[in-house]
Amino acid sequence: MTAAAGPVVPELPPFSLDVQALNLGTDTKAVGLELLGTESREPVRGSDAAKIWSAVFPALANCEPYVVDFFSHIDRVREFCNGRSIAFREAADRCLVIPQPSENTLFEIFERFEKETFGIRTGKQEQLQDPSLEGELSRRGLDAYEGGYLRYTFCAICEPEDGWVTVLSGTLWPSEIIRRLRPAVQPFDVYIARPQ
Repeated sequence: MTAAAGPVVPELPPFSLDVQALNLGTDTKAVGLELLGTESREPVRGSDAAKIWSAVFPALANCEPYVVDFFSHIDRVREFCNGRSIAFREAADRCLVIPQPSENTLFEIFERFEKETFGIRTGKQEQLQDPSLEGELSRRGLDAYEGGYLRYTFCAICEPEDGWVTVLSGTLWPSEIIRRLRPAVQPFDVYIARPQ
């Protein structure tokens, strides 16, 4: 006589992407994206995180052009770009912009600069050369996005080491972000959640 098998418990996906509206004050519309290990609830880091984030941003941009903004450690970023023949422009004293990086280049950026904070802007092509905002990024860092994000589809503040991205947008709500991201993260077995 064999023992009856217990109920089959479905295996949880290894990663979770929590998408939630943030309260940053009445004048700022923001959504937080947090990439966590489903069981550990710890931030996902390293190669796994870089693969997922590099798929997230092209999907979030939804065919619109985008740029990556760096405002610190500019010498290291310049060296990284030169060593890989990645196009960039020096936008201000302390602002380096990487226009329209491929998904593979985004992977390298997220992997190499995991401990840094950097930004991503999406909008019309003519908006992405924005001397006013880039000058503010040079002076104030990513705080500059708070005053300028409504001119773009979104401005995102990326903090990969913490598994966290803050999306500032007047048009992208959590439900639309989830709709855009679901197909992009499916190959990585990511569960998308909307915490209450």
